[in-house]
Amino acid sequence: LQLVESGGGLVQAGGSLRLACAASGRAFSNFAMGWFRQAPGKEREFVAAINWSGSSTYYADSVKGRFTTSRDNRKNTLYLQMNSLKPEDTALYYCAAAKSLVARGQEGAYDYWGQGTQVTVSS
Repeated sequence: LQLVESGGGLVQAGGSLRLACAASGRAFSNFAMGWFRQAPGKEREFVAAINWSGSSTYYADSVKGRFTTSRDNRKNTLYLQMNSLKPEDTALYYCAAAKSLVARGQEGAYDYWGQGTQVTVSS
């Protein structure tokens, strides 16, 4: 499974961005999906997860109420809508796929990773 993120960029605090993760190579709907991020000098951290059908989502406390993840299995694409962005959201954002129908915040549960897309939030 290949994953390619897009949609990152520079935005002012309070603004919004929508990230996308295009999957190819295997049946997208067989995988639970997740978003992670890594800020400079920090470890990679969990952001959001979604089950295989999109009926269940799970978020880190730091983004709950501001970020929404969704998926379109017909388009083999995962999304992350980010609203009310803060400077501390600045990071390289990765999408990841788990060979299971449900996955949450553990990095080890994910088997495939994209290369990341940079999000920079200015104050």
